[in-house]
Amino acid sequence: MLWFVCFFNYADRQAIFSVFSLLKVEFSLSDVQLGVIAACFMWAYAVFGPAAGWLADQISRKRIIVGALTFWSVMTAATALAHSYPWLIFVRTLGGLGEAFYFPAAMSLIGSYHGPQTRSRAMAFHQSSVYVGTIAGGSLSAYIAERSGWRYSFGVFGGLGVLLALVLLIVLREPTEVENPYPNPVATPRQADGFLHALRQVVSSGATLLLIGVFVGANFVAVVFLTWLPSFLQRKFHMSLAAAGFSATAYLQIASIVGVVAGGFLADGLRHRWSQSRQMVQACGLLGAVPFLFLTGWSITVFGLIVGMVGFGFFKGMYDANIWASLYDVVPTERRGFATGLMNSLGWLGGGVAPIAVAAAAAHFDLGVCLSATSLIYLFLAAALLLFFRSQARFPQKMS
Repeated sequence: MLWFVCFFNYADRQAIFSVFSLLKVEFSLSDVQLGVIAACFMWAYAVFGPAAGWLADQISRKRIIVGALTFWSVMTAATALAHSYPWLIFVRTLGGLGEAFYFPAAMSLIGSYHGPQTRSRAMAFHQSSVYVGTIAGGSLSAYIAERSGWRYSFGVFGGLGVLLALVLLIVLREPTEVENPYPNPVATPRQADGFLHALRQVVSSGATLLLIGVFVGANFVAVVFLTWLPSFLQRKFHMSLAAAGFSATAYLQIASIVGVVAGGFLADGLRHRWSQSRQMVQACGLLGAVPFLFLTGWSITVFGLIVGMVGFGFFKGMYDANIWASLYDVVPTERRGFATGLMNSLGWLGGGVAPIAVAAAAAHFDLGVCLSATSLIYLFLAAALLLFFRSQARFPQKMS
């Protein structure tokens, strides 16, 4: 059920990037103004993330999920009514507010159903919806825009999201100890607690701070590609709107689905012998993506571009598979919602800078050079994870 919610979470946010070229003409916008449209969503997402996470630890996660889905779906549909730049900013900002409340509640709910033996795989399966939703949002919005105008796709995605919320209102349930089919998860009592006390508990761990910092950097790179890859393909390879919308999402995201499944199974498989398995799989994913990131922006042929996107997507998936499972290894169970909200908030705060930063840099350097330069960020993040968690590695059983 949460897979479908997350599908719309990403389809709704990705749809606008594939029609940037149409918005630029209709509203007479600069690249920096387009970057602000992307950034305002992420900044609202970031501002409300910690509050959303704290709330997920206090009240029904089902109510938060259904309410958030309904709200952001209405805002997505309202995008179709935009006839001015301020309206686009307004609805995108409120859309970010609504989506901020989903991930903390959803990850906490999955964490209650799945213990250490299955958590990476469960969250990796959920994460696969991110990639499918990104493909759907990017390609369908461009396809519909070429035939019926850019507004129609937002009405379709928004309406379907509201229908899904009505279904979940009936069928989605919180786990209980009696109903829970898994041996490790526990529906622990979630008592009301102060915001600042929760914050102190979460940030007191160096491992938690490092994972959050790595997520900020990785999200910066992801947002650069989500925002500007369709425009890059149109400008450098002269693709049509629909072809660019599809190519910018399909190759990268399909490869990410393979990578996220591999990363989830690999981390869970090594967990009983290596306590830092999830974090080390993440580091390997970041490191493996470095040459492909460089190739994506530097390639002068479509074939090289596709190789770059596929390789980047696969290794990015390995990192993504363990984002939340790694975090849950180092935070108290009762703080999972808050930790997810805080990490999401800071990650998207960094991500919110990315569209504007690249737009400004592209005025002085080629857009492809800016894309290739993000490989240095991945290299630095991989080194930080490897050095920190390798020094803390524990092997509960002798490696065979």
